[in-house]
Amino acid sequence: MHKVLSTFKRPDVRKALAAVRKFYGANPLHLLALIGCFALAGYAALQAGADGKWPVMLAWFAAAVIGHDLVVFPLYALADRSLAGALHALWPRHATTAPLVPAVNHIRVPALGTGLLFLLFFPGIIQQGRQTYLAATGRTQEPYLGRWLLLVAALFAISAIIYAVRLGHALHRRRMAGRDLR
Repeated sequence: MHKVLSTFKRPDVRKALAAVRKFYGANPLHLLALIGCFALAGYAALQAGADGKWPVMLAWFAAAVIGHDLVVFPLYALADRSLAGALHALWPRHATTAPLVPAVNHIRVPALGTGLLFLLFFPGIIQQGRQTYLAATGRTQEPYLGRWLLLVAALFAISAIIYAVRLGHALHRRRMAGRDLR
């Protein structure tokens, strides 16, 4: 192993790696990882399409891409811009100091978690397949909405606690820096 690692320290190997990095724009290991990922994705597509259902799989993939790029992405981009605009309205740029701790990511992260959990539990929340679920488990789907709402509340509460802790640390640092100046 030491012999292999010492090979990368030789000037000619370093020059070759630098040339690859300059041509490719990233580390050669990144290229190797991408090739491996494409090979794995190709193998998975061949295995999934081996039973003749590849047209259906391709249609679902195309619908997902179109649905995301043309419908969902503009909606959450608009929501993010609205959030940023609302936060800038609360803390205008012409203020003399910037906010101690930016709040935007403390709203974005739980909102993203909320959206992903909603997508995950959507069939249960709207009680799709109610009879099948009841027959298979002996339980109803009624708790899904309440539990999803509890998860949403927990995500935002945890984010608020983290924001409060970060804000407290920033205020403490500012106070201590003010004492050092005196």
